[in-house]
Amino acid sequence: MEARTIRIIGLDPGLRRTGWGVVDSDGVRLIYVASGVITPPSDDDLAYRLRALFEGVCGIVSSFKPAEAAVEETFVNENPRSTLKLGQARGTVLLAPAMSGLRVAEYTPNLIKKSVVGSGHADKTQIQAMVKFLLPKAKFDSADEADALAIAITHANHRASAAVLAAHHLKVART
Repeated sequence: MEARTIRIIGLDPGLRRTGWGVVDSDGVRLIYVASGVITPPSDDDLAYRLRALFEGVCGIVSSFKPAEAAVEETFVNENPRSTLKLGQARGTVLLAPAMSGLRVAEYTPNLIKKSVVGSGHADKTQIQAMVKFLLPKAKFDSADEADALAIAITHANHRASAAVLAAHHLKVART
């Protein structure tokens, strides 16, 4: 029986820099497809920065045609304004693939680190090293790209359980 390859986009949301990474997974192997960073103009008003994020993610989804998306869950900063702005960026990044009809999964930073490195408290250099190891053909220039690829890798490893959980939530919501 031939394994079905699934294309996954991982997104690491941020208002200044949103990392993205696309991988193909056949359930056993991971293949690097592409990665990059969306950088909205920092001198624009918030609404226009969010629009730039939305259009950027929509363009990437349109170009690479992933079947599923995964986004990192927000952590809470000490600064409430920063947390709110990150939440708005994250909402925009969640909406873009959803508008294209993709199933969107969310993962905590600790689960992503544990899935990729084996420790929920790994640092950025450990994540980058493991992403390079797991995706030897990956070409990335920033921690944002490496994080996005780590999110895609996490989804490749957890997508079956995420689908079961989503179906359960849908069933509960209908009753």
